[in-house]
Amino acid sequence: MSTIVISHAYGNDEHSVWYPYLREQLQQRGHTVEVPNLPDAQTPRLQPWRTAFAERALATPAGETVLVGHSIGAVNILRFLEQHDPERDGVFAGVVLVAAPAHEVGYDALAEFFTEPFDWATIRRSARHFHVLAAADDPVLTPDPFEHVAIHVTELGATGTVLPGGSHFGAGPDDHIEVPEAVRLVLDITGKS
Repeated sequence: MSTIVISHAYGNDEHSVWYPYLREQLQQRGHTVEVPNLPDAQTPRLQPWRTAFAERALATPAGETVLVGHSIGAVNILRFLEQHDPERDGVFAGVVLVAAPAHEVGYDALAEFFTEPFDWATIRRSARHFHVLAAADDPVLTPDPFEHVAIHVTELGATGTVLPGGSHFGAGPDDHIEVPEAVRLVLDITGKS
């Protein structure tokens, strides 16, 4: 069985949006699911977030671990993978990016996460599989959600899924929703591990 580690979104924690649903669905199938509460979620900083996530992501063998990121949490995973050494620490089983910006989208509080261009080649070498999930009506992925997905597909060799609705897959921490497509994408990776 695999370990799934989720990097939550801005202002969220382990109990927010669809994370409890994903945990329940995957634990029923025998997987371990962890959602580390990243520091200062209301005022995220790149280095503390990347470090806190790395501690948990590297606690199990990379080849048995799937990383799931939501919104700026997905960007946090990309920044973590830029610093990951797959030769030393192994290649992750896969990555699922949900509502993931591929570039800056106009939130000053999150600008630090986009200061440098992504090192796509290094990121790509750090995991065997990449899936991207977005909604066509996502108001955060400006100017066009399809553009963000296309960048991830092109740069990471990811498979892209765009649902007709779903917005940003949780407008606020208390917006508890089910995202069965996220479950399916994680299971697709665990079935290949």
